[in-house]
Amino acid sequence: MATSLRHYRKLMCFLARCHCYISMIQILKRVRHLVTAKMKPTVSEFRMPVPWGEIRGRIWGPDDGRPVLCLHGWGDNSGTFNTLIPLLPRDLKYVAIDLPGHGFSSHRPAGVFYTYPTYFSDVRRVIEVLQWKRFSIIGHSMGGNIAGMFSVLYPEMVDSIVLLDSYGFLPADTTQLHKIMRKGIDEMTEYEKIMDTRKEKVYSYEAAKERLKAVNPSLSDQSAQILLERGLKEFEGGVVFTRDFRINLTNTARLTLEQSLYMQSQIKAKVLILWASQGFGKSYPQFMQFVDYTTQLRKGWDSLKSTIMTVEGDHHVHLNNPDVVAPFISDFLLSQTSEPTAGALGTSQTAKL
Repeated sequence: MATSLRHYRKLMCFLARCHCYISMIQILKRVRHLVTAKMKPTVSEFRMPVPWGEIRGRIWGPDDGRPVLCLHGWGDNSGTFNTLIPLLPRDLKYVAIDLPGHGFSSHRPAGVFYTYPTYFSDVRRVIEVLQWKRFSIIGHSMGGNIAGMFSVLYPEMVDSIVLLDSYGFLPADTTQLHKIMRKGIDEMTEYEKIMDTRKEKVYSYEAAKERLKAVNPSLSDQSAQILLERGLKEFEGGVVFTRDFRINLTNTARLTLEQSLYMQSQIKAKVLILWASQGFGKSYPQFMQFVDYTTQLRKGWDSLKSTIMTVEGDHHVHLNNPDVVAPFISDFLLSQTSEPTAGALGTSQTAKL
């Protein structure tokens, strides 16, 4: 009886020490996050050559951090992540690029369309330069659509995806595909007729900001200023927008709902979807006319056991109010495991390009 009692006491002491040890780890983790939250993040400019110029962007975090690629929405640039990334885990490495035709990245050559397949190729080029073997993607709006399809094309590369106010795919009505293609081709043809004589519209800074906010009513004044840091360049008598006018032309390469659902079913990555309560449907109601499409895509994400949440905010909630989404994204990224990322060479590599 005495022996059993001693064993019991030893067991209880051991469990108490374990509990104390676990509590200490939890406390240290909290302290670590509190400390790093006050640290100034390391940020550098990303530049890489492409056959028609260069792709630009920004790099956040340590060279050896687990890699995360950040893809902005249509008409925006890498600045869309400026307020969000500082609130995310600091030991990860984030590369936010300006997609071609946006921000400081070069415009595509004359005669070339802006389509989803060409954006997939852009991402592949970036990953090749970074030498990433496996990584996560955070995509907002159009960037989320690029992320969804890229993860189907290269499932061995993408371990997790965060979709910010995006369905991951943008289906088109099968009966309208030929009209969409024709519309895009006709728009390009008309644009090319005036391309050589077309003059850049010059704005004052304030007028440019109001123009941007008129097209993107969800942007706060501060958010508009952040996007304009890479969205404007000086010109005689004022400023002009850096983005290529051709991004406004109809995207001729689209998928049907059936194709989108099949592609969606092939995704192997873990997915976190954060839809804004006043988001995509409010900002771009023309894309929400096919309610059945969005319903079907939602069912598809449910069947893949994706984490789906609706947060209070608008289409640019991640930029306007990043503290609303940052905790969910942080928890999701920290919950993912990935292979060692010795191939994530980032700043030191791209600085030589």
